[in-house]
Amino acid sequence: MSVSTAAADQTLCAPLPVLGRDVTVPLVTGGEVTYAALDYAASAPALQRVWDDVAAYAPYYGSVHRGAGYLSQLSTDLFESARRTVAEFLDCRGDDQVVFTRSTTDSLNLLAATLPADCQVFVFETEHHASLLPWKDAHVTYLNAPRTPQEAVTALERALAARTVSTEGGHGPALVCVTGASNVTGELWPVRELAAAAHAYGARIVLDAAQLAPHHPVSVRDLDVDWVAFSGHKLYAPFGSGVLAGRADWLREAEPYLAGGGASRKVTRRVDGGVDVEWHESAARHEAGSPNVIGAYSIASACKALTEAGFDTLVAREEQLIGAVRAGLAEVPEVRVLSLFGDDAPRVGVISFVVEGWNSSHFAAALSAEYGIGVRDGLFCAHPLLRTLLGSDPQTQGECGAPEAAPGEKSLNAIRVSFGAGTPDEHVERFVRAVKELVRDGAKWNYRTEDGRCVPAV
Repeated sequence: MSVSTAAADQTLCAPLPVLGRDVTVPLVTGGEVTYAALDYAASAPALQRVWDDVAAYAPYYGSVHRGAGYLSQLSTDLFESARRTVAEFLDCRGDDQVVFTRSTTDSLNLLAATLPADCQVFVFETEHHASLLPWKDAHVTYLNAPRTPQEAVTALERALAARTVSTEGGHGPALVCVTGASNVTGELWPVRELAAAAHAYGARIVLDAAQLAPHHPVSVRDLDVDWVAFSGHKLYAPFGSGVLAGRADWLREAEPYLAGGGASRKVTRRVDGGVDVEWHESAARHEAGSPNVIGAYSIASACKALTEAGFDTLVAREEQLIGAVRAGLAEVPEVRVLSLFGDDAPRVGVISFVVEGWNSSHFAAALSAEYGIGVRDGLFCAHPLLRTLLGSDPQTQGECGAPEAAPGEKSLNAIRVSFGAGTPDEHVERFVRAVKELVRDGAKWNYRTEDGRCVPAV
C-alpha cells in the first residue's frame, strides 16, 4: 500500500525547501523582514517534503495494528514501513530493533529502564541533559570534559579499566553513553574510537545522534555502536517522535517501558484473581498505547529526503556556511567562540559564543527584535559543559540578565547559532552583519527583563 504525493517528484536543491522560509516578522525599529531561523539545534523546521507527505497521508489516517478496515491496514503498513526506512537510514544490523519513542530524551530513558542489574554507566559531563540524566538508577561514573578527541578515548579506557568488580566476581554489564556532535560546540566526537574502547573492555555503547543525524550519515554498522537515539524534531520532522535503534536483547529481556495495550501479546486472569501477561518480544514491547503514526511517518519521510539529497552535497554546503560564520565571528575581537577540541576540530552547523561587554540574553534579544534573527541563549540543557567552558569568565553586566540565572551567575550563558539543510545563504550573511553592527554600534533599542527573558522595552 502507498500514499501518492506530488512531493516525491520534487527536485531537491540546496538549501532544501522548509516550512516558514517566507515568514516575515516585525522589527522594533519599524518594518518587517523575512525571519532567519538559526536555532536548528533546538528544533529544525519541517522539510516541505515531510509536510507534503504527511498532508497526503492525513485523510487516510487510522489506528494501527489489528484493525480490519482499509485505513487501519494502510496506516499499519505505513507505520511498519517507516520502521524499515529508519533501519535503512541508520544502516542497522539485521537483528536490530527500531523502537519509536517521543524524542531522544524518551529513547534514552527507555534504554535506562532496560539496564541489567548492577549495570555501570559511563558518561562524559559534556553531554546534553537528555543523555546525562536518565541513568539515576544505575551506578554512574561521570567523566570530566576532555580537551581533545584522543583524551576522550584515553579517559574512557582508564575509567573502564578501573570499574568495580560485581558481587559475582568479574565485571558486570556496562554501558557508555556519548554524543555524536555537541549541541553546544557542534564538534564531532570520536564515536568509532570510543565504541572500540567500550567493546575492548566488555561494555556496550549508545550514541546520542540528535545533533549528528540531521547533518551527517549515521551507520550503526560502521560506527559499531550498540544503540543510537535521535529525535524527529531535529531531523526536519517536528511531529513529536523519536527513535531508539539497536541491539534487541536488553530491550527484549526488560519489563515494558510502559504497560498497556500493544505491548501485551496475551493477558489472562488467574484463579487467585490476579492477571498474567505475556509481552511482545518485538519493538512493540516498548510501544504501548496508540503510536504516533504521523510522527513515525514524518521521520521516515525526512530520512528519505536527506538520503535522496545526498549527504555529501549537504555536508559540503553546510561546511561552507560554517566557514562563513566562523570567519565572520573571527573578525570581531570581542567575540569568543566556545570549543573543547580547538578551532580545527570538525563540526556540524552549531556554534556557541559569548560577546565581551554583553550579556548573552541581551545580545540574542537584539538579534531577534532588530534583525529578525532567531538564535538561542542560555546553557542549552548542557549545564556542566557550559560551566566548564565559561567558568573562568568575569561577570559582565547587561540591560538584561540570563533567564532563570542563579545568584552570582548573571552572565553564565552563551549565544548559540545553528543551521542546516534548509538555511539560505542570506540568513548567515545577515547574522554575521548583525553581530558586527551590534558590537560596533550597540543596540538601537532599550531592553528589560520580563518573566526571566530579555525583551524590548515598550
